[in-house]
Amino acid sequence: MGPQRIEYESQPLDVVDLDPDPFAQFQRWLDDAFAAEVPEPEAFVLSTVANDGTPSSRTVLLKQFDTDGLVFYTNYRSRKANDLAVEPRVAALFLWLPIHRQARVEGLAEKVDPELSDAYFQSRPPEARLASAASPQSQVVGSRAELDEMLSRMTREYPDGDVPRPDHWGGYRIRPSLFEFWQGRRARFHDRFRYQKSKDGWQIDRLAP
Repeated sequence: MGPQRIEYESQPLDVVDLDPDPFAQFQRWLDDAFAAEVPEPEAFVLSTVANDGTPSSRTVLLKQFDTDGLVFYTNYRSRKANDLAVEPRVAALFLWLPIHRQARVEGLAEKVDPELSDAYFQSRPPEARLASAASPQSQVVGSRAELDEMLSRMTREYPDGDVPRPDHWGGYRIRPSLFEFWQGRRARFHDRFRYQKSKDGWQIDRLAP
């Protein structure tokens, strides 16, 4: 595979272009990504660390965002959940390449209230509810046929798809302590700004590319 080099032609980004509130700035960029029809702009890479220090990353979907943080849903028996049980510090990366932007978030993850998980689970399509209840996420299985049989058993038990939310499935909220906004520029001389939480609010710093 030969080298592929894309020049980023974005407009300059300066501190005067930024909202002093990182939550408002993130929402602005997320809205821009939706408006630009970036594929799945709510997808982000979530990085966690196990108790032995081993890092792990995977893609999840942002399901709620407000001044309380970022909410995603998963199986509480998954590898990410096992990591979060011992080390709640996480990093999240949103990559919106078509508009030459990315946003990073660091913070602490905590389980959301069961009522919020219940409400979101019931809003999902029946097939997705059945699949979430049937899957032993991150566990070793013998074959695809074994997985399919798990789903078949769940479907036979709940033929209308109205399966209740399992106790082992629910949401996490990331409460941010850091935001970073990156905008691509020519010659890899990008614009980067970091919002870091302090006792006086949010400090904004320009970072070298």
